[in-house]
Amino acid sequence: MIIPAIDIMNAKIVRLYQGNYSKIKYYNDDIYTKLSNYHNIQEIKIIHLVDLDGAKDPNNKQIHLLKRILAKVNVPLQIGGGIRTEKDIEVLFRSGVKRVVVSSSAIINPKEVKKWFNIYGGDAIVLALDVLINEKKEKEILINGWQNFSKLILEDVINEFSEVGLEHVLCTDISKDGTLLGPNFVLYEEISSLFKHIKFQSSGGVSTLNDISCLKSCGIHGIVIGRSLLENKFTISEAIQCWQNA
Repeated sequence: MIIPAIDIMNAKIVRLYQGNYSKIKYYNDDIYTKLSNYHNIQEIKIIHLVDLDGAKDPNNKQIHLLKRILAKVNVPLQIGGGIRTEKDIEVLFRSGVKRVVVSSSAIINPKEVKKWFNIYGGDAIVLALDVLINEKKEKEILINGWQNFSKLILEDVINEFSEVGLEHVLCTDISKDGTLLGPNFVLYEEISSLFKHIKFQSSGGVSTLNDISCLKSCGIHGIVIGRSLLENKFTISEAIQCWQNA
């Protein structure tokens, strides 16, 4: 499925280039209008929303903005960015979020995050694993808004959390994110083949409708698309039709 994405910083829609906070592009689109427009398309089942302020600094989460968004726009959202505690999750679920997206916490405090899986279930949590392919061709995971290397490898983390019911993994090749240079097809083909029980969401690099067709053939469950939609490389209806016909 197609999953439109919106990244927010300072209450504005933005995109980073390769996860670099010094390479930020602001968009004039209204957050509420953009979310409503996406939601009005029947085939859109969920929208991906990232609090980049929270991702960079968990003490600076835009929680009040997120609550306003959830209260004002009745859309199914998966929200991530700076989620570190069970309280963070509870606040979002009580506010109406469909899924929470957990990233750095799973690497920094895996015991606590496994507890969340046991409490809320695998369908309620998306594990976001952001990788760079290192010189050994390993998929090394970055954390804290892509600012730090974890020295952990993607496959090992998926295996570990599969033991507590992991279902959804959002995997981003950071070198492709926000670049419009095309996704890492090899990455998604490899992990989809290796972990058939996981519903993978791809993210990063989509710039053409052909990218969508190729990604679906890799075996992924959904494609998170941000910049291409914001910059009208194609319409969301065209993306949906391409996915359905692939």
